[in-house]
Amino acid sequence: MNPAVTTDATERASPVGAEELPQPRSFYDVPGWFYNTDVVLFDWFLQRQRRFEQRGDLLEMGAYLGKSAIMMRAYLRAEETFTVCDLFGSEAPTEHNEREMRGSYSTLTRRSFEANFLSFHDELPRVLHAPTSVVPDEVTAGSCRFVHVDASHLYEHVRPDISAARDALTGDGLVVLDDYRSSHTPGVACATWQAVLDGGLRPVCVSNQKFYGTWGDPTAVQDELHEALSERGDCWLQWQEVAGQRLLLIGGRKATAPRLPVSRHEKSRAGARGGKQDGAGAGAASGRRSSSLSRRVAREVLPPVVARHLARALRARGR
Repeated sequence: MNPAVTTDATERASPVGAEELPQPRSFYDVPGWFYNTDVVLFDWFLQRQRRFEQRGDLLEMGAYLGKSAIMMRAYLRAEETFTVCDLFGSEAPTEHNEREMRGSYSTLTRRSFEANFLSFHDELPRVLHAPTSVVPDEVTAGSCRFVHVDASHLYEHVRPDISAARDALTGDGLVVLDDYRSSHTPGVACATWQAVLDGGLRPVCVSNQKFYGTWGDPTAVQDELHEALSERGDCWLQWQEVAGQRLLLIGGRKATAPRLPVSRHEKSRAGARGGKQDGAGAGAASGRRSSSLSRRVAREVLPPVVARHLARALRARGR
């Protein structure tokens, strides 16, 4: 499959059926499994790269509805490129992957991703509408400083995705691997630790959902991260050694979130209450005022049985 590469936001922002597309009023209105610990860690690593003037592009393999992509774009410099690669519900390259797409992501569409992303940013990233197998041919080797891998959960796809991330990264670049430990994603766990044991990947830290690593020397960034989070006082930290590699375990469920991208749809709500909120405050306010949006998102993203239960719960709470 040849990737459909799009860089023009106006070309993809189709007005057809626009009233049905999502209009998130805050970062927290965008559906996705991107939890607070990882929001804090993405911000810390990307801010550190900015502080140390590390140069390079950004790459995300597997975008879902755009939540992590929206955050990553906020740290992009003018001369850099942000590339997103996803099937967006298109035909998958293998029968097994097609089954996974139908089971987990059957309602995912490129138009929803674009609507969410353009709610926070003026232009779309460079989009590879294709399987992640195209990344080595489409992303220049050694060009990226930060790669987020969150595509297939199947071992036979995750392993080459990790290899593609290694080729794309600069020597001191960082890779983030999603779902490295979930009970329903053993293929990701196998590929991740195989990369550590046999492929030279060195752990930096882990959260409940994501593994952060580098093919460079992690010592300095680990020490700085531990010191910074210790000073914050709102994260749980623990050092461990795994297969001879030092590893920092991090929990930040209640940590103060960083300033997050602001939605263009947030303006009318802010005007009605006389001011704007960022971060967790914006998410809480939006949650109280977006019953119809919450139910619509549930219908679009969740399995029907789960969506019906959630809708009933929201109505019972007066939302």
